[in-house]
Amino acid sequence: MPGTIISTRNMLERLVAFDTTSRESNLALIEYVRDYLDGHGVASTLIHNDARTKANLYATIGPRDAPGGIVLSGHTDVVPVDGQDWRSPPFEMREEGGRLYGRGTADMKGFIASALSLTPEFVAGIGRTPLHLAFSYDEEIGCLGVHSMVRHIAAHLPAPKAVIVGEPTMMRVVNSHKGIRTFTTEIIGVEAHSSTPHLGVNAIDAAVQLINFLHAMRTEMQHQGDASGRFDPPYTSIHVGTIEGGTALNIIPRRCRFQWEIRPLPDQDPDALAARFTAYAMQTVLPGLRAISPQANIIIRQRADVPPLAPREGSPAEALVTALRGSNILHAVSYTTEAGIFQDAGIPAVVCGPGDIEQAHKPDEFVAVAELNACDGFLRQLLVAIA
Repeated sequence: MPGTIISTRNMLERLVAFDTTSRESNLALIEYVRDYLDGHGVASTLIHNDARTKANLYATIGPRDAPGGIVLSGHTDVVPVDGQDWRSPPFEMREEGGRLYGRGTADMKGFIASALSLTPEFVAGIGRTPLHLAFSYDEEIGCLGVHSMVRHIAAHLPAPKAVIVGEPTMMRVVNSHKGIRTFTTEIIGVEAHSSTPHLGVNAIDAAVQLINFLHAMRTEMQHQGDASGRFDPPYTSIHVGTIEGGTALNIIPRRCRFQWEIRPLPDQDPDALAARFTAYAMQTVLPGLRAISPQANIIIRQRADVPPLAPREGSPAEALVTALRGSNILHAVSYTTEAGIFQDAGIPAVVCGPGDIEQAHKPDEFVAVAELNACDGFLRQLLVAIA
């Protein structure tokens, strides 16, 4: 596709057509983006997962070895549409009433579409400060993919000045968000006939004890609150999202498994909360189970760990993006992005992108055309600022 010029709207339509649900490969989309960039003389580096079924894409527009570049970052995966009631096919973009509907339009292919559509302008107008494009995989299941790309940047490229993560913020500048720590807890009990419950170890009963402990910690976090006064909800949240166990009503359940998460405020230590849960499970609940049977067990696995984004006074990322937006107002959000991972690696980061997070993960997800236009204008301003 040498030199192809594609509007942001049409680029978004093409990106939405790729089903990049996190359980699927994103390679078709990544290869499309690589070929598109190559047509404009921009070389890409692909960083694959171990199975080579998915990849991050990193590309530089302008002098590759120049320090102080600006990274435009976005994730290519989307959440599932299973069980959702869509008025039109979710992977076929539909325009109606100034809105573009489709899975990923808001979260967050709109930002990627804008950056790609404007690539010819970037190539023509770039000066000594490079623009880097960083598109990741598996953000929706714990920001799994971006870590290898951040390591690549740190190892092979001059330090960027700032990262702009284009998650949907209605083009407001976000300089702080919560982190996320996710866990799976599995209880192994002993089966018995339900008429002789004393001969078995009820895994569901043990799960109830553990979940009640999480509820108690959640209540404690609610009372502790948010000293910054910036977050909604104003506390570190603890949430149980799935639970499964048992085989039949008249069988003492041998197994129960539940998934839960902590979304810590930037000043909250999730290690301390996780340690309290583990201590309760191993020192209070498990001994009671093993008093009935030594076969009983509790297994706690951490699944994902994404650091929060903390505000940084004097951050070049904050200074750059607030100047471009013409406002010194900075926002905090309770969802998690890859910005915290960049910041943790020493690269200043903010979040600013088109669309409303309230539309993310829902049926009939949409982004307003006006939001995409605002993003195009913002990126054009960025180009002028660094040219």
